[in-house]
Amino acid sequence: MSKILLEAPVFNLQGALEAAEQGIDRLELCANFPEGGETPSAGMLRFLKSEVDIPVFVMIRPRGGDFVYSQKELLVMKQDIQILGEMGADGFVFGVLDEKGNVDQKANEFLKRATGAKPCTFHRAFDASADLSDSLEKIIDLGFDRILTSGGKNSLTEGLDMVTQLLAKAKDRIIIMPGGGTKAEHVPILRATGLLKEVHASCKLAKVSENQFINPDLSFSSAPLDYSKHFGIDPVLVQGFKTVL
Repeated sequence: MSKILLEAPVFNLQGALEAAEQGIDRLELCANFPEGGETPSAGMLRFLKSEVDIPVFVMIRPRGGDFVYSQKELLVMKQDIQILGEMGADGFVFGVLDEKGNVDQKANEFLKRATGAKPCTFHRAFDASADLSDSLEKIIDLGFDRILTSGGKNSLTEGLDMVTQLLAKAKDRIIIMPGGGTKAEHVPILRATGLLKEVHASCKLAKVSENQFINPDLSFSSAPLDYSKHFGIDPVLVQGFKTVL
């Protein structure tokens, strides 16, 4: 039985270092967890590459919200690809849709050319697209190496049947990487297809911060400011995945 690769999204230095220590096979480095991931800093990537010896793919997403980008935003994304590539990124994670929810072939081609020969993942913009089957074929034609998907649903639990269908439809033409609320118990179901190669799971754990002071009158967003915790990696969750991968 072939080993299945485990990728973890990480949003801070502690989580990234802990993931590597716990035996995660590949990191997806992002910023801004509340927005589902944005482009990380070049400094973070360069430092992380000096600390870990596993592949680090970087998210290329200039803002939260939808996946329809202006020409100037696409130019920013291209520059981020070039800069982070120079900093040692092993691969890139991005995806662009048009205003009708279709895969924007021209915009994705523009960005993909900037990545050179490095592998590319089409992220969960795929799940936001209007027709998953059509999007799959377009992403294959564009030459992406994998698609990260929860089957067009909020979580893999809800989209499990669709992900199983996508695995069967894609076969060996592209890697379908299940992700989005992934649980260890999903793996045997998807492995039974004989087509599962990679899994994306955060294995995150809220950890108490060392901070001892909170200004009760301060908030930087509509949500209350919470200095009390940050996210690291839960070794129990990682081990749970390792037993089924």
